[in-house]
Amino acid sequence: MSKPFLPELLVPAGSLEKLKVAVQYGANAVYLAGQQFGLRSAAENFTEDELREGIPYAHQHGVQTYVVLNGFLHDKDLETLPSFLKLLEELNVNAVIVSDLGVIETVKQFSTLPIHLSTQASCLNVESGKLWKTMGVKRLILGREASIAEAGKIKKETGLEVELFIHGSMCMAYSGNCVISNFTYGRDSNRGGCNHSCRFNYQVKYKDQSHSSFLFSSKDLMGLPLIEEFSKYEIDSIKVEGRMKSPLYAGTIAKVYSDALKEFEKKGTLSAEKIKHWVKELQKIPSRDFTEASLLHKADAQSVYTNHPTKNKKMKFGLAGEIIDVIENDSILVEVKSPIHGTDTLEILPFEGEPLAFKNFQVKDMMGNSIDYAKTSTVARLPYFPQAKVGQFIRKGASE
Repeated sequence: MSKPFLPELLVPAGSLEKLKVAVQYGANAVYLAGQQFGLRSAAENFTEDELREGIPYAHQHGVQTYVVLNGFLHDKDLETLPSFLKLLEELNVNAVIVSDLGVIETVKQFSTLPIHLSTQASCLNVESGKLWKTMGVKRLILGREASIAEAGKIKKETGLEVELFIHGSMCMAYSGNCVISNFTYGRDSNRGGCNHSCRFNYQVKYKDQSHSSFLFSSKDLMGLPLIEEFSKYEIDSIKVEGRMKSPLYAGTIAKVYSDALKEFEKKGTLSAEKIKHWVKELQKIPSRDFTEASLLHKADAQSVYTNHPTKNKKMKFGLAGEIIDVIENDSILVEVKSPIHGTDTLEILPFEGEPLAFKNFQVKDMMGNSIDYAKTSTVARLPYFPQAKVGQFIRKGASE
């Protein structure tokens, strides 16, 4: 049996820490931004020194790096772009993600960096793809309104690589065309200032009645059960949204999708039981419920987030700490990110394999003295597990 087509797993790296987490937990590629030119000005983003550390780190682990230049820029913004492109070329960045025609021309004029077309450009059809190809684009990050089948057709008829979002927050406006934040907060959505006003809970008034509603907010995209479809249509890259989300989010999502892709590569299919297990893992981190959005069929009212309580509440997990040392057959040392009590439900999130749950344990300080609980920003000594490795996260469960 021939091996199935395996998409690249592309994970967000909103900071140097998140980049390293994504790499350790199985990403094939990461996307990140410098201090300018991107669409997430509220994210931590990378200084020049961090770029010089993070990009080689990813490459040393066989992970591709894509830098976003996807803001819609004015002339004054373009003045400093050539020097930034020179830095990216020096660091051997694998591609830049661009939406603005002026930026595309500047990239071509001042560098040889491959160009990936941002989803902000809303490329949704073959003819559009062909036009972008004549402008030097190597990969199309298609608008989130495109289905997997449409993406496959666009790839086949344009000869370009295609990339689709598979997980994360969804925009209910056409990507790159929303200006709600411009009016509600005076922040330009298309130049890095999006305040996510669409995700707020609004009071809707009609005649004498009113009720609260998330009428502008989509559920979160979750396409893990469709990995076989992505493979069937030979989608080159499956992308996770979330540069502004937590390191635990980056690690959890990277691990789950990486595990699923490895299983699919090995067996050529994914069992319903395995899919159910991985979806449960995804449900351990906060979300606005899940939808397949337009991956198979056009998104409809079922994709809108309602915030109605579900019958089967799931335990959510936050970051309790990170393993900083493993003392063989004795204990593990953990940098505490939130207070740890011996009665907490904890899980070690390994780089590979199943999470390891434990509770009813003795908490000790770094010197080995028993303590009631470990405080944030301290080092705690927890029970030893052979599977534990430096850099792995410890998760802490809490009921919804």
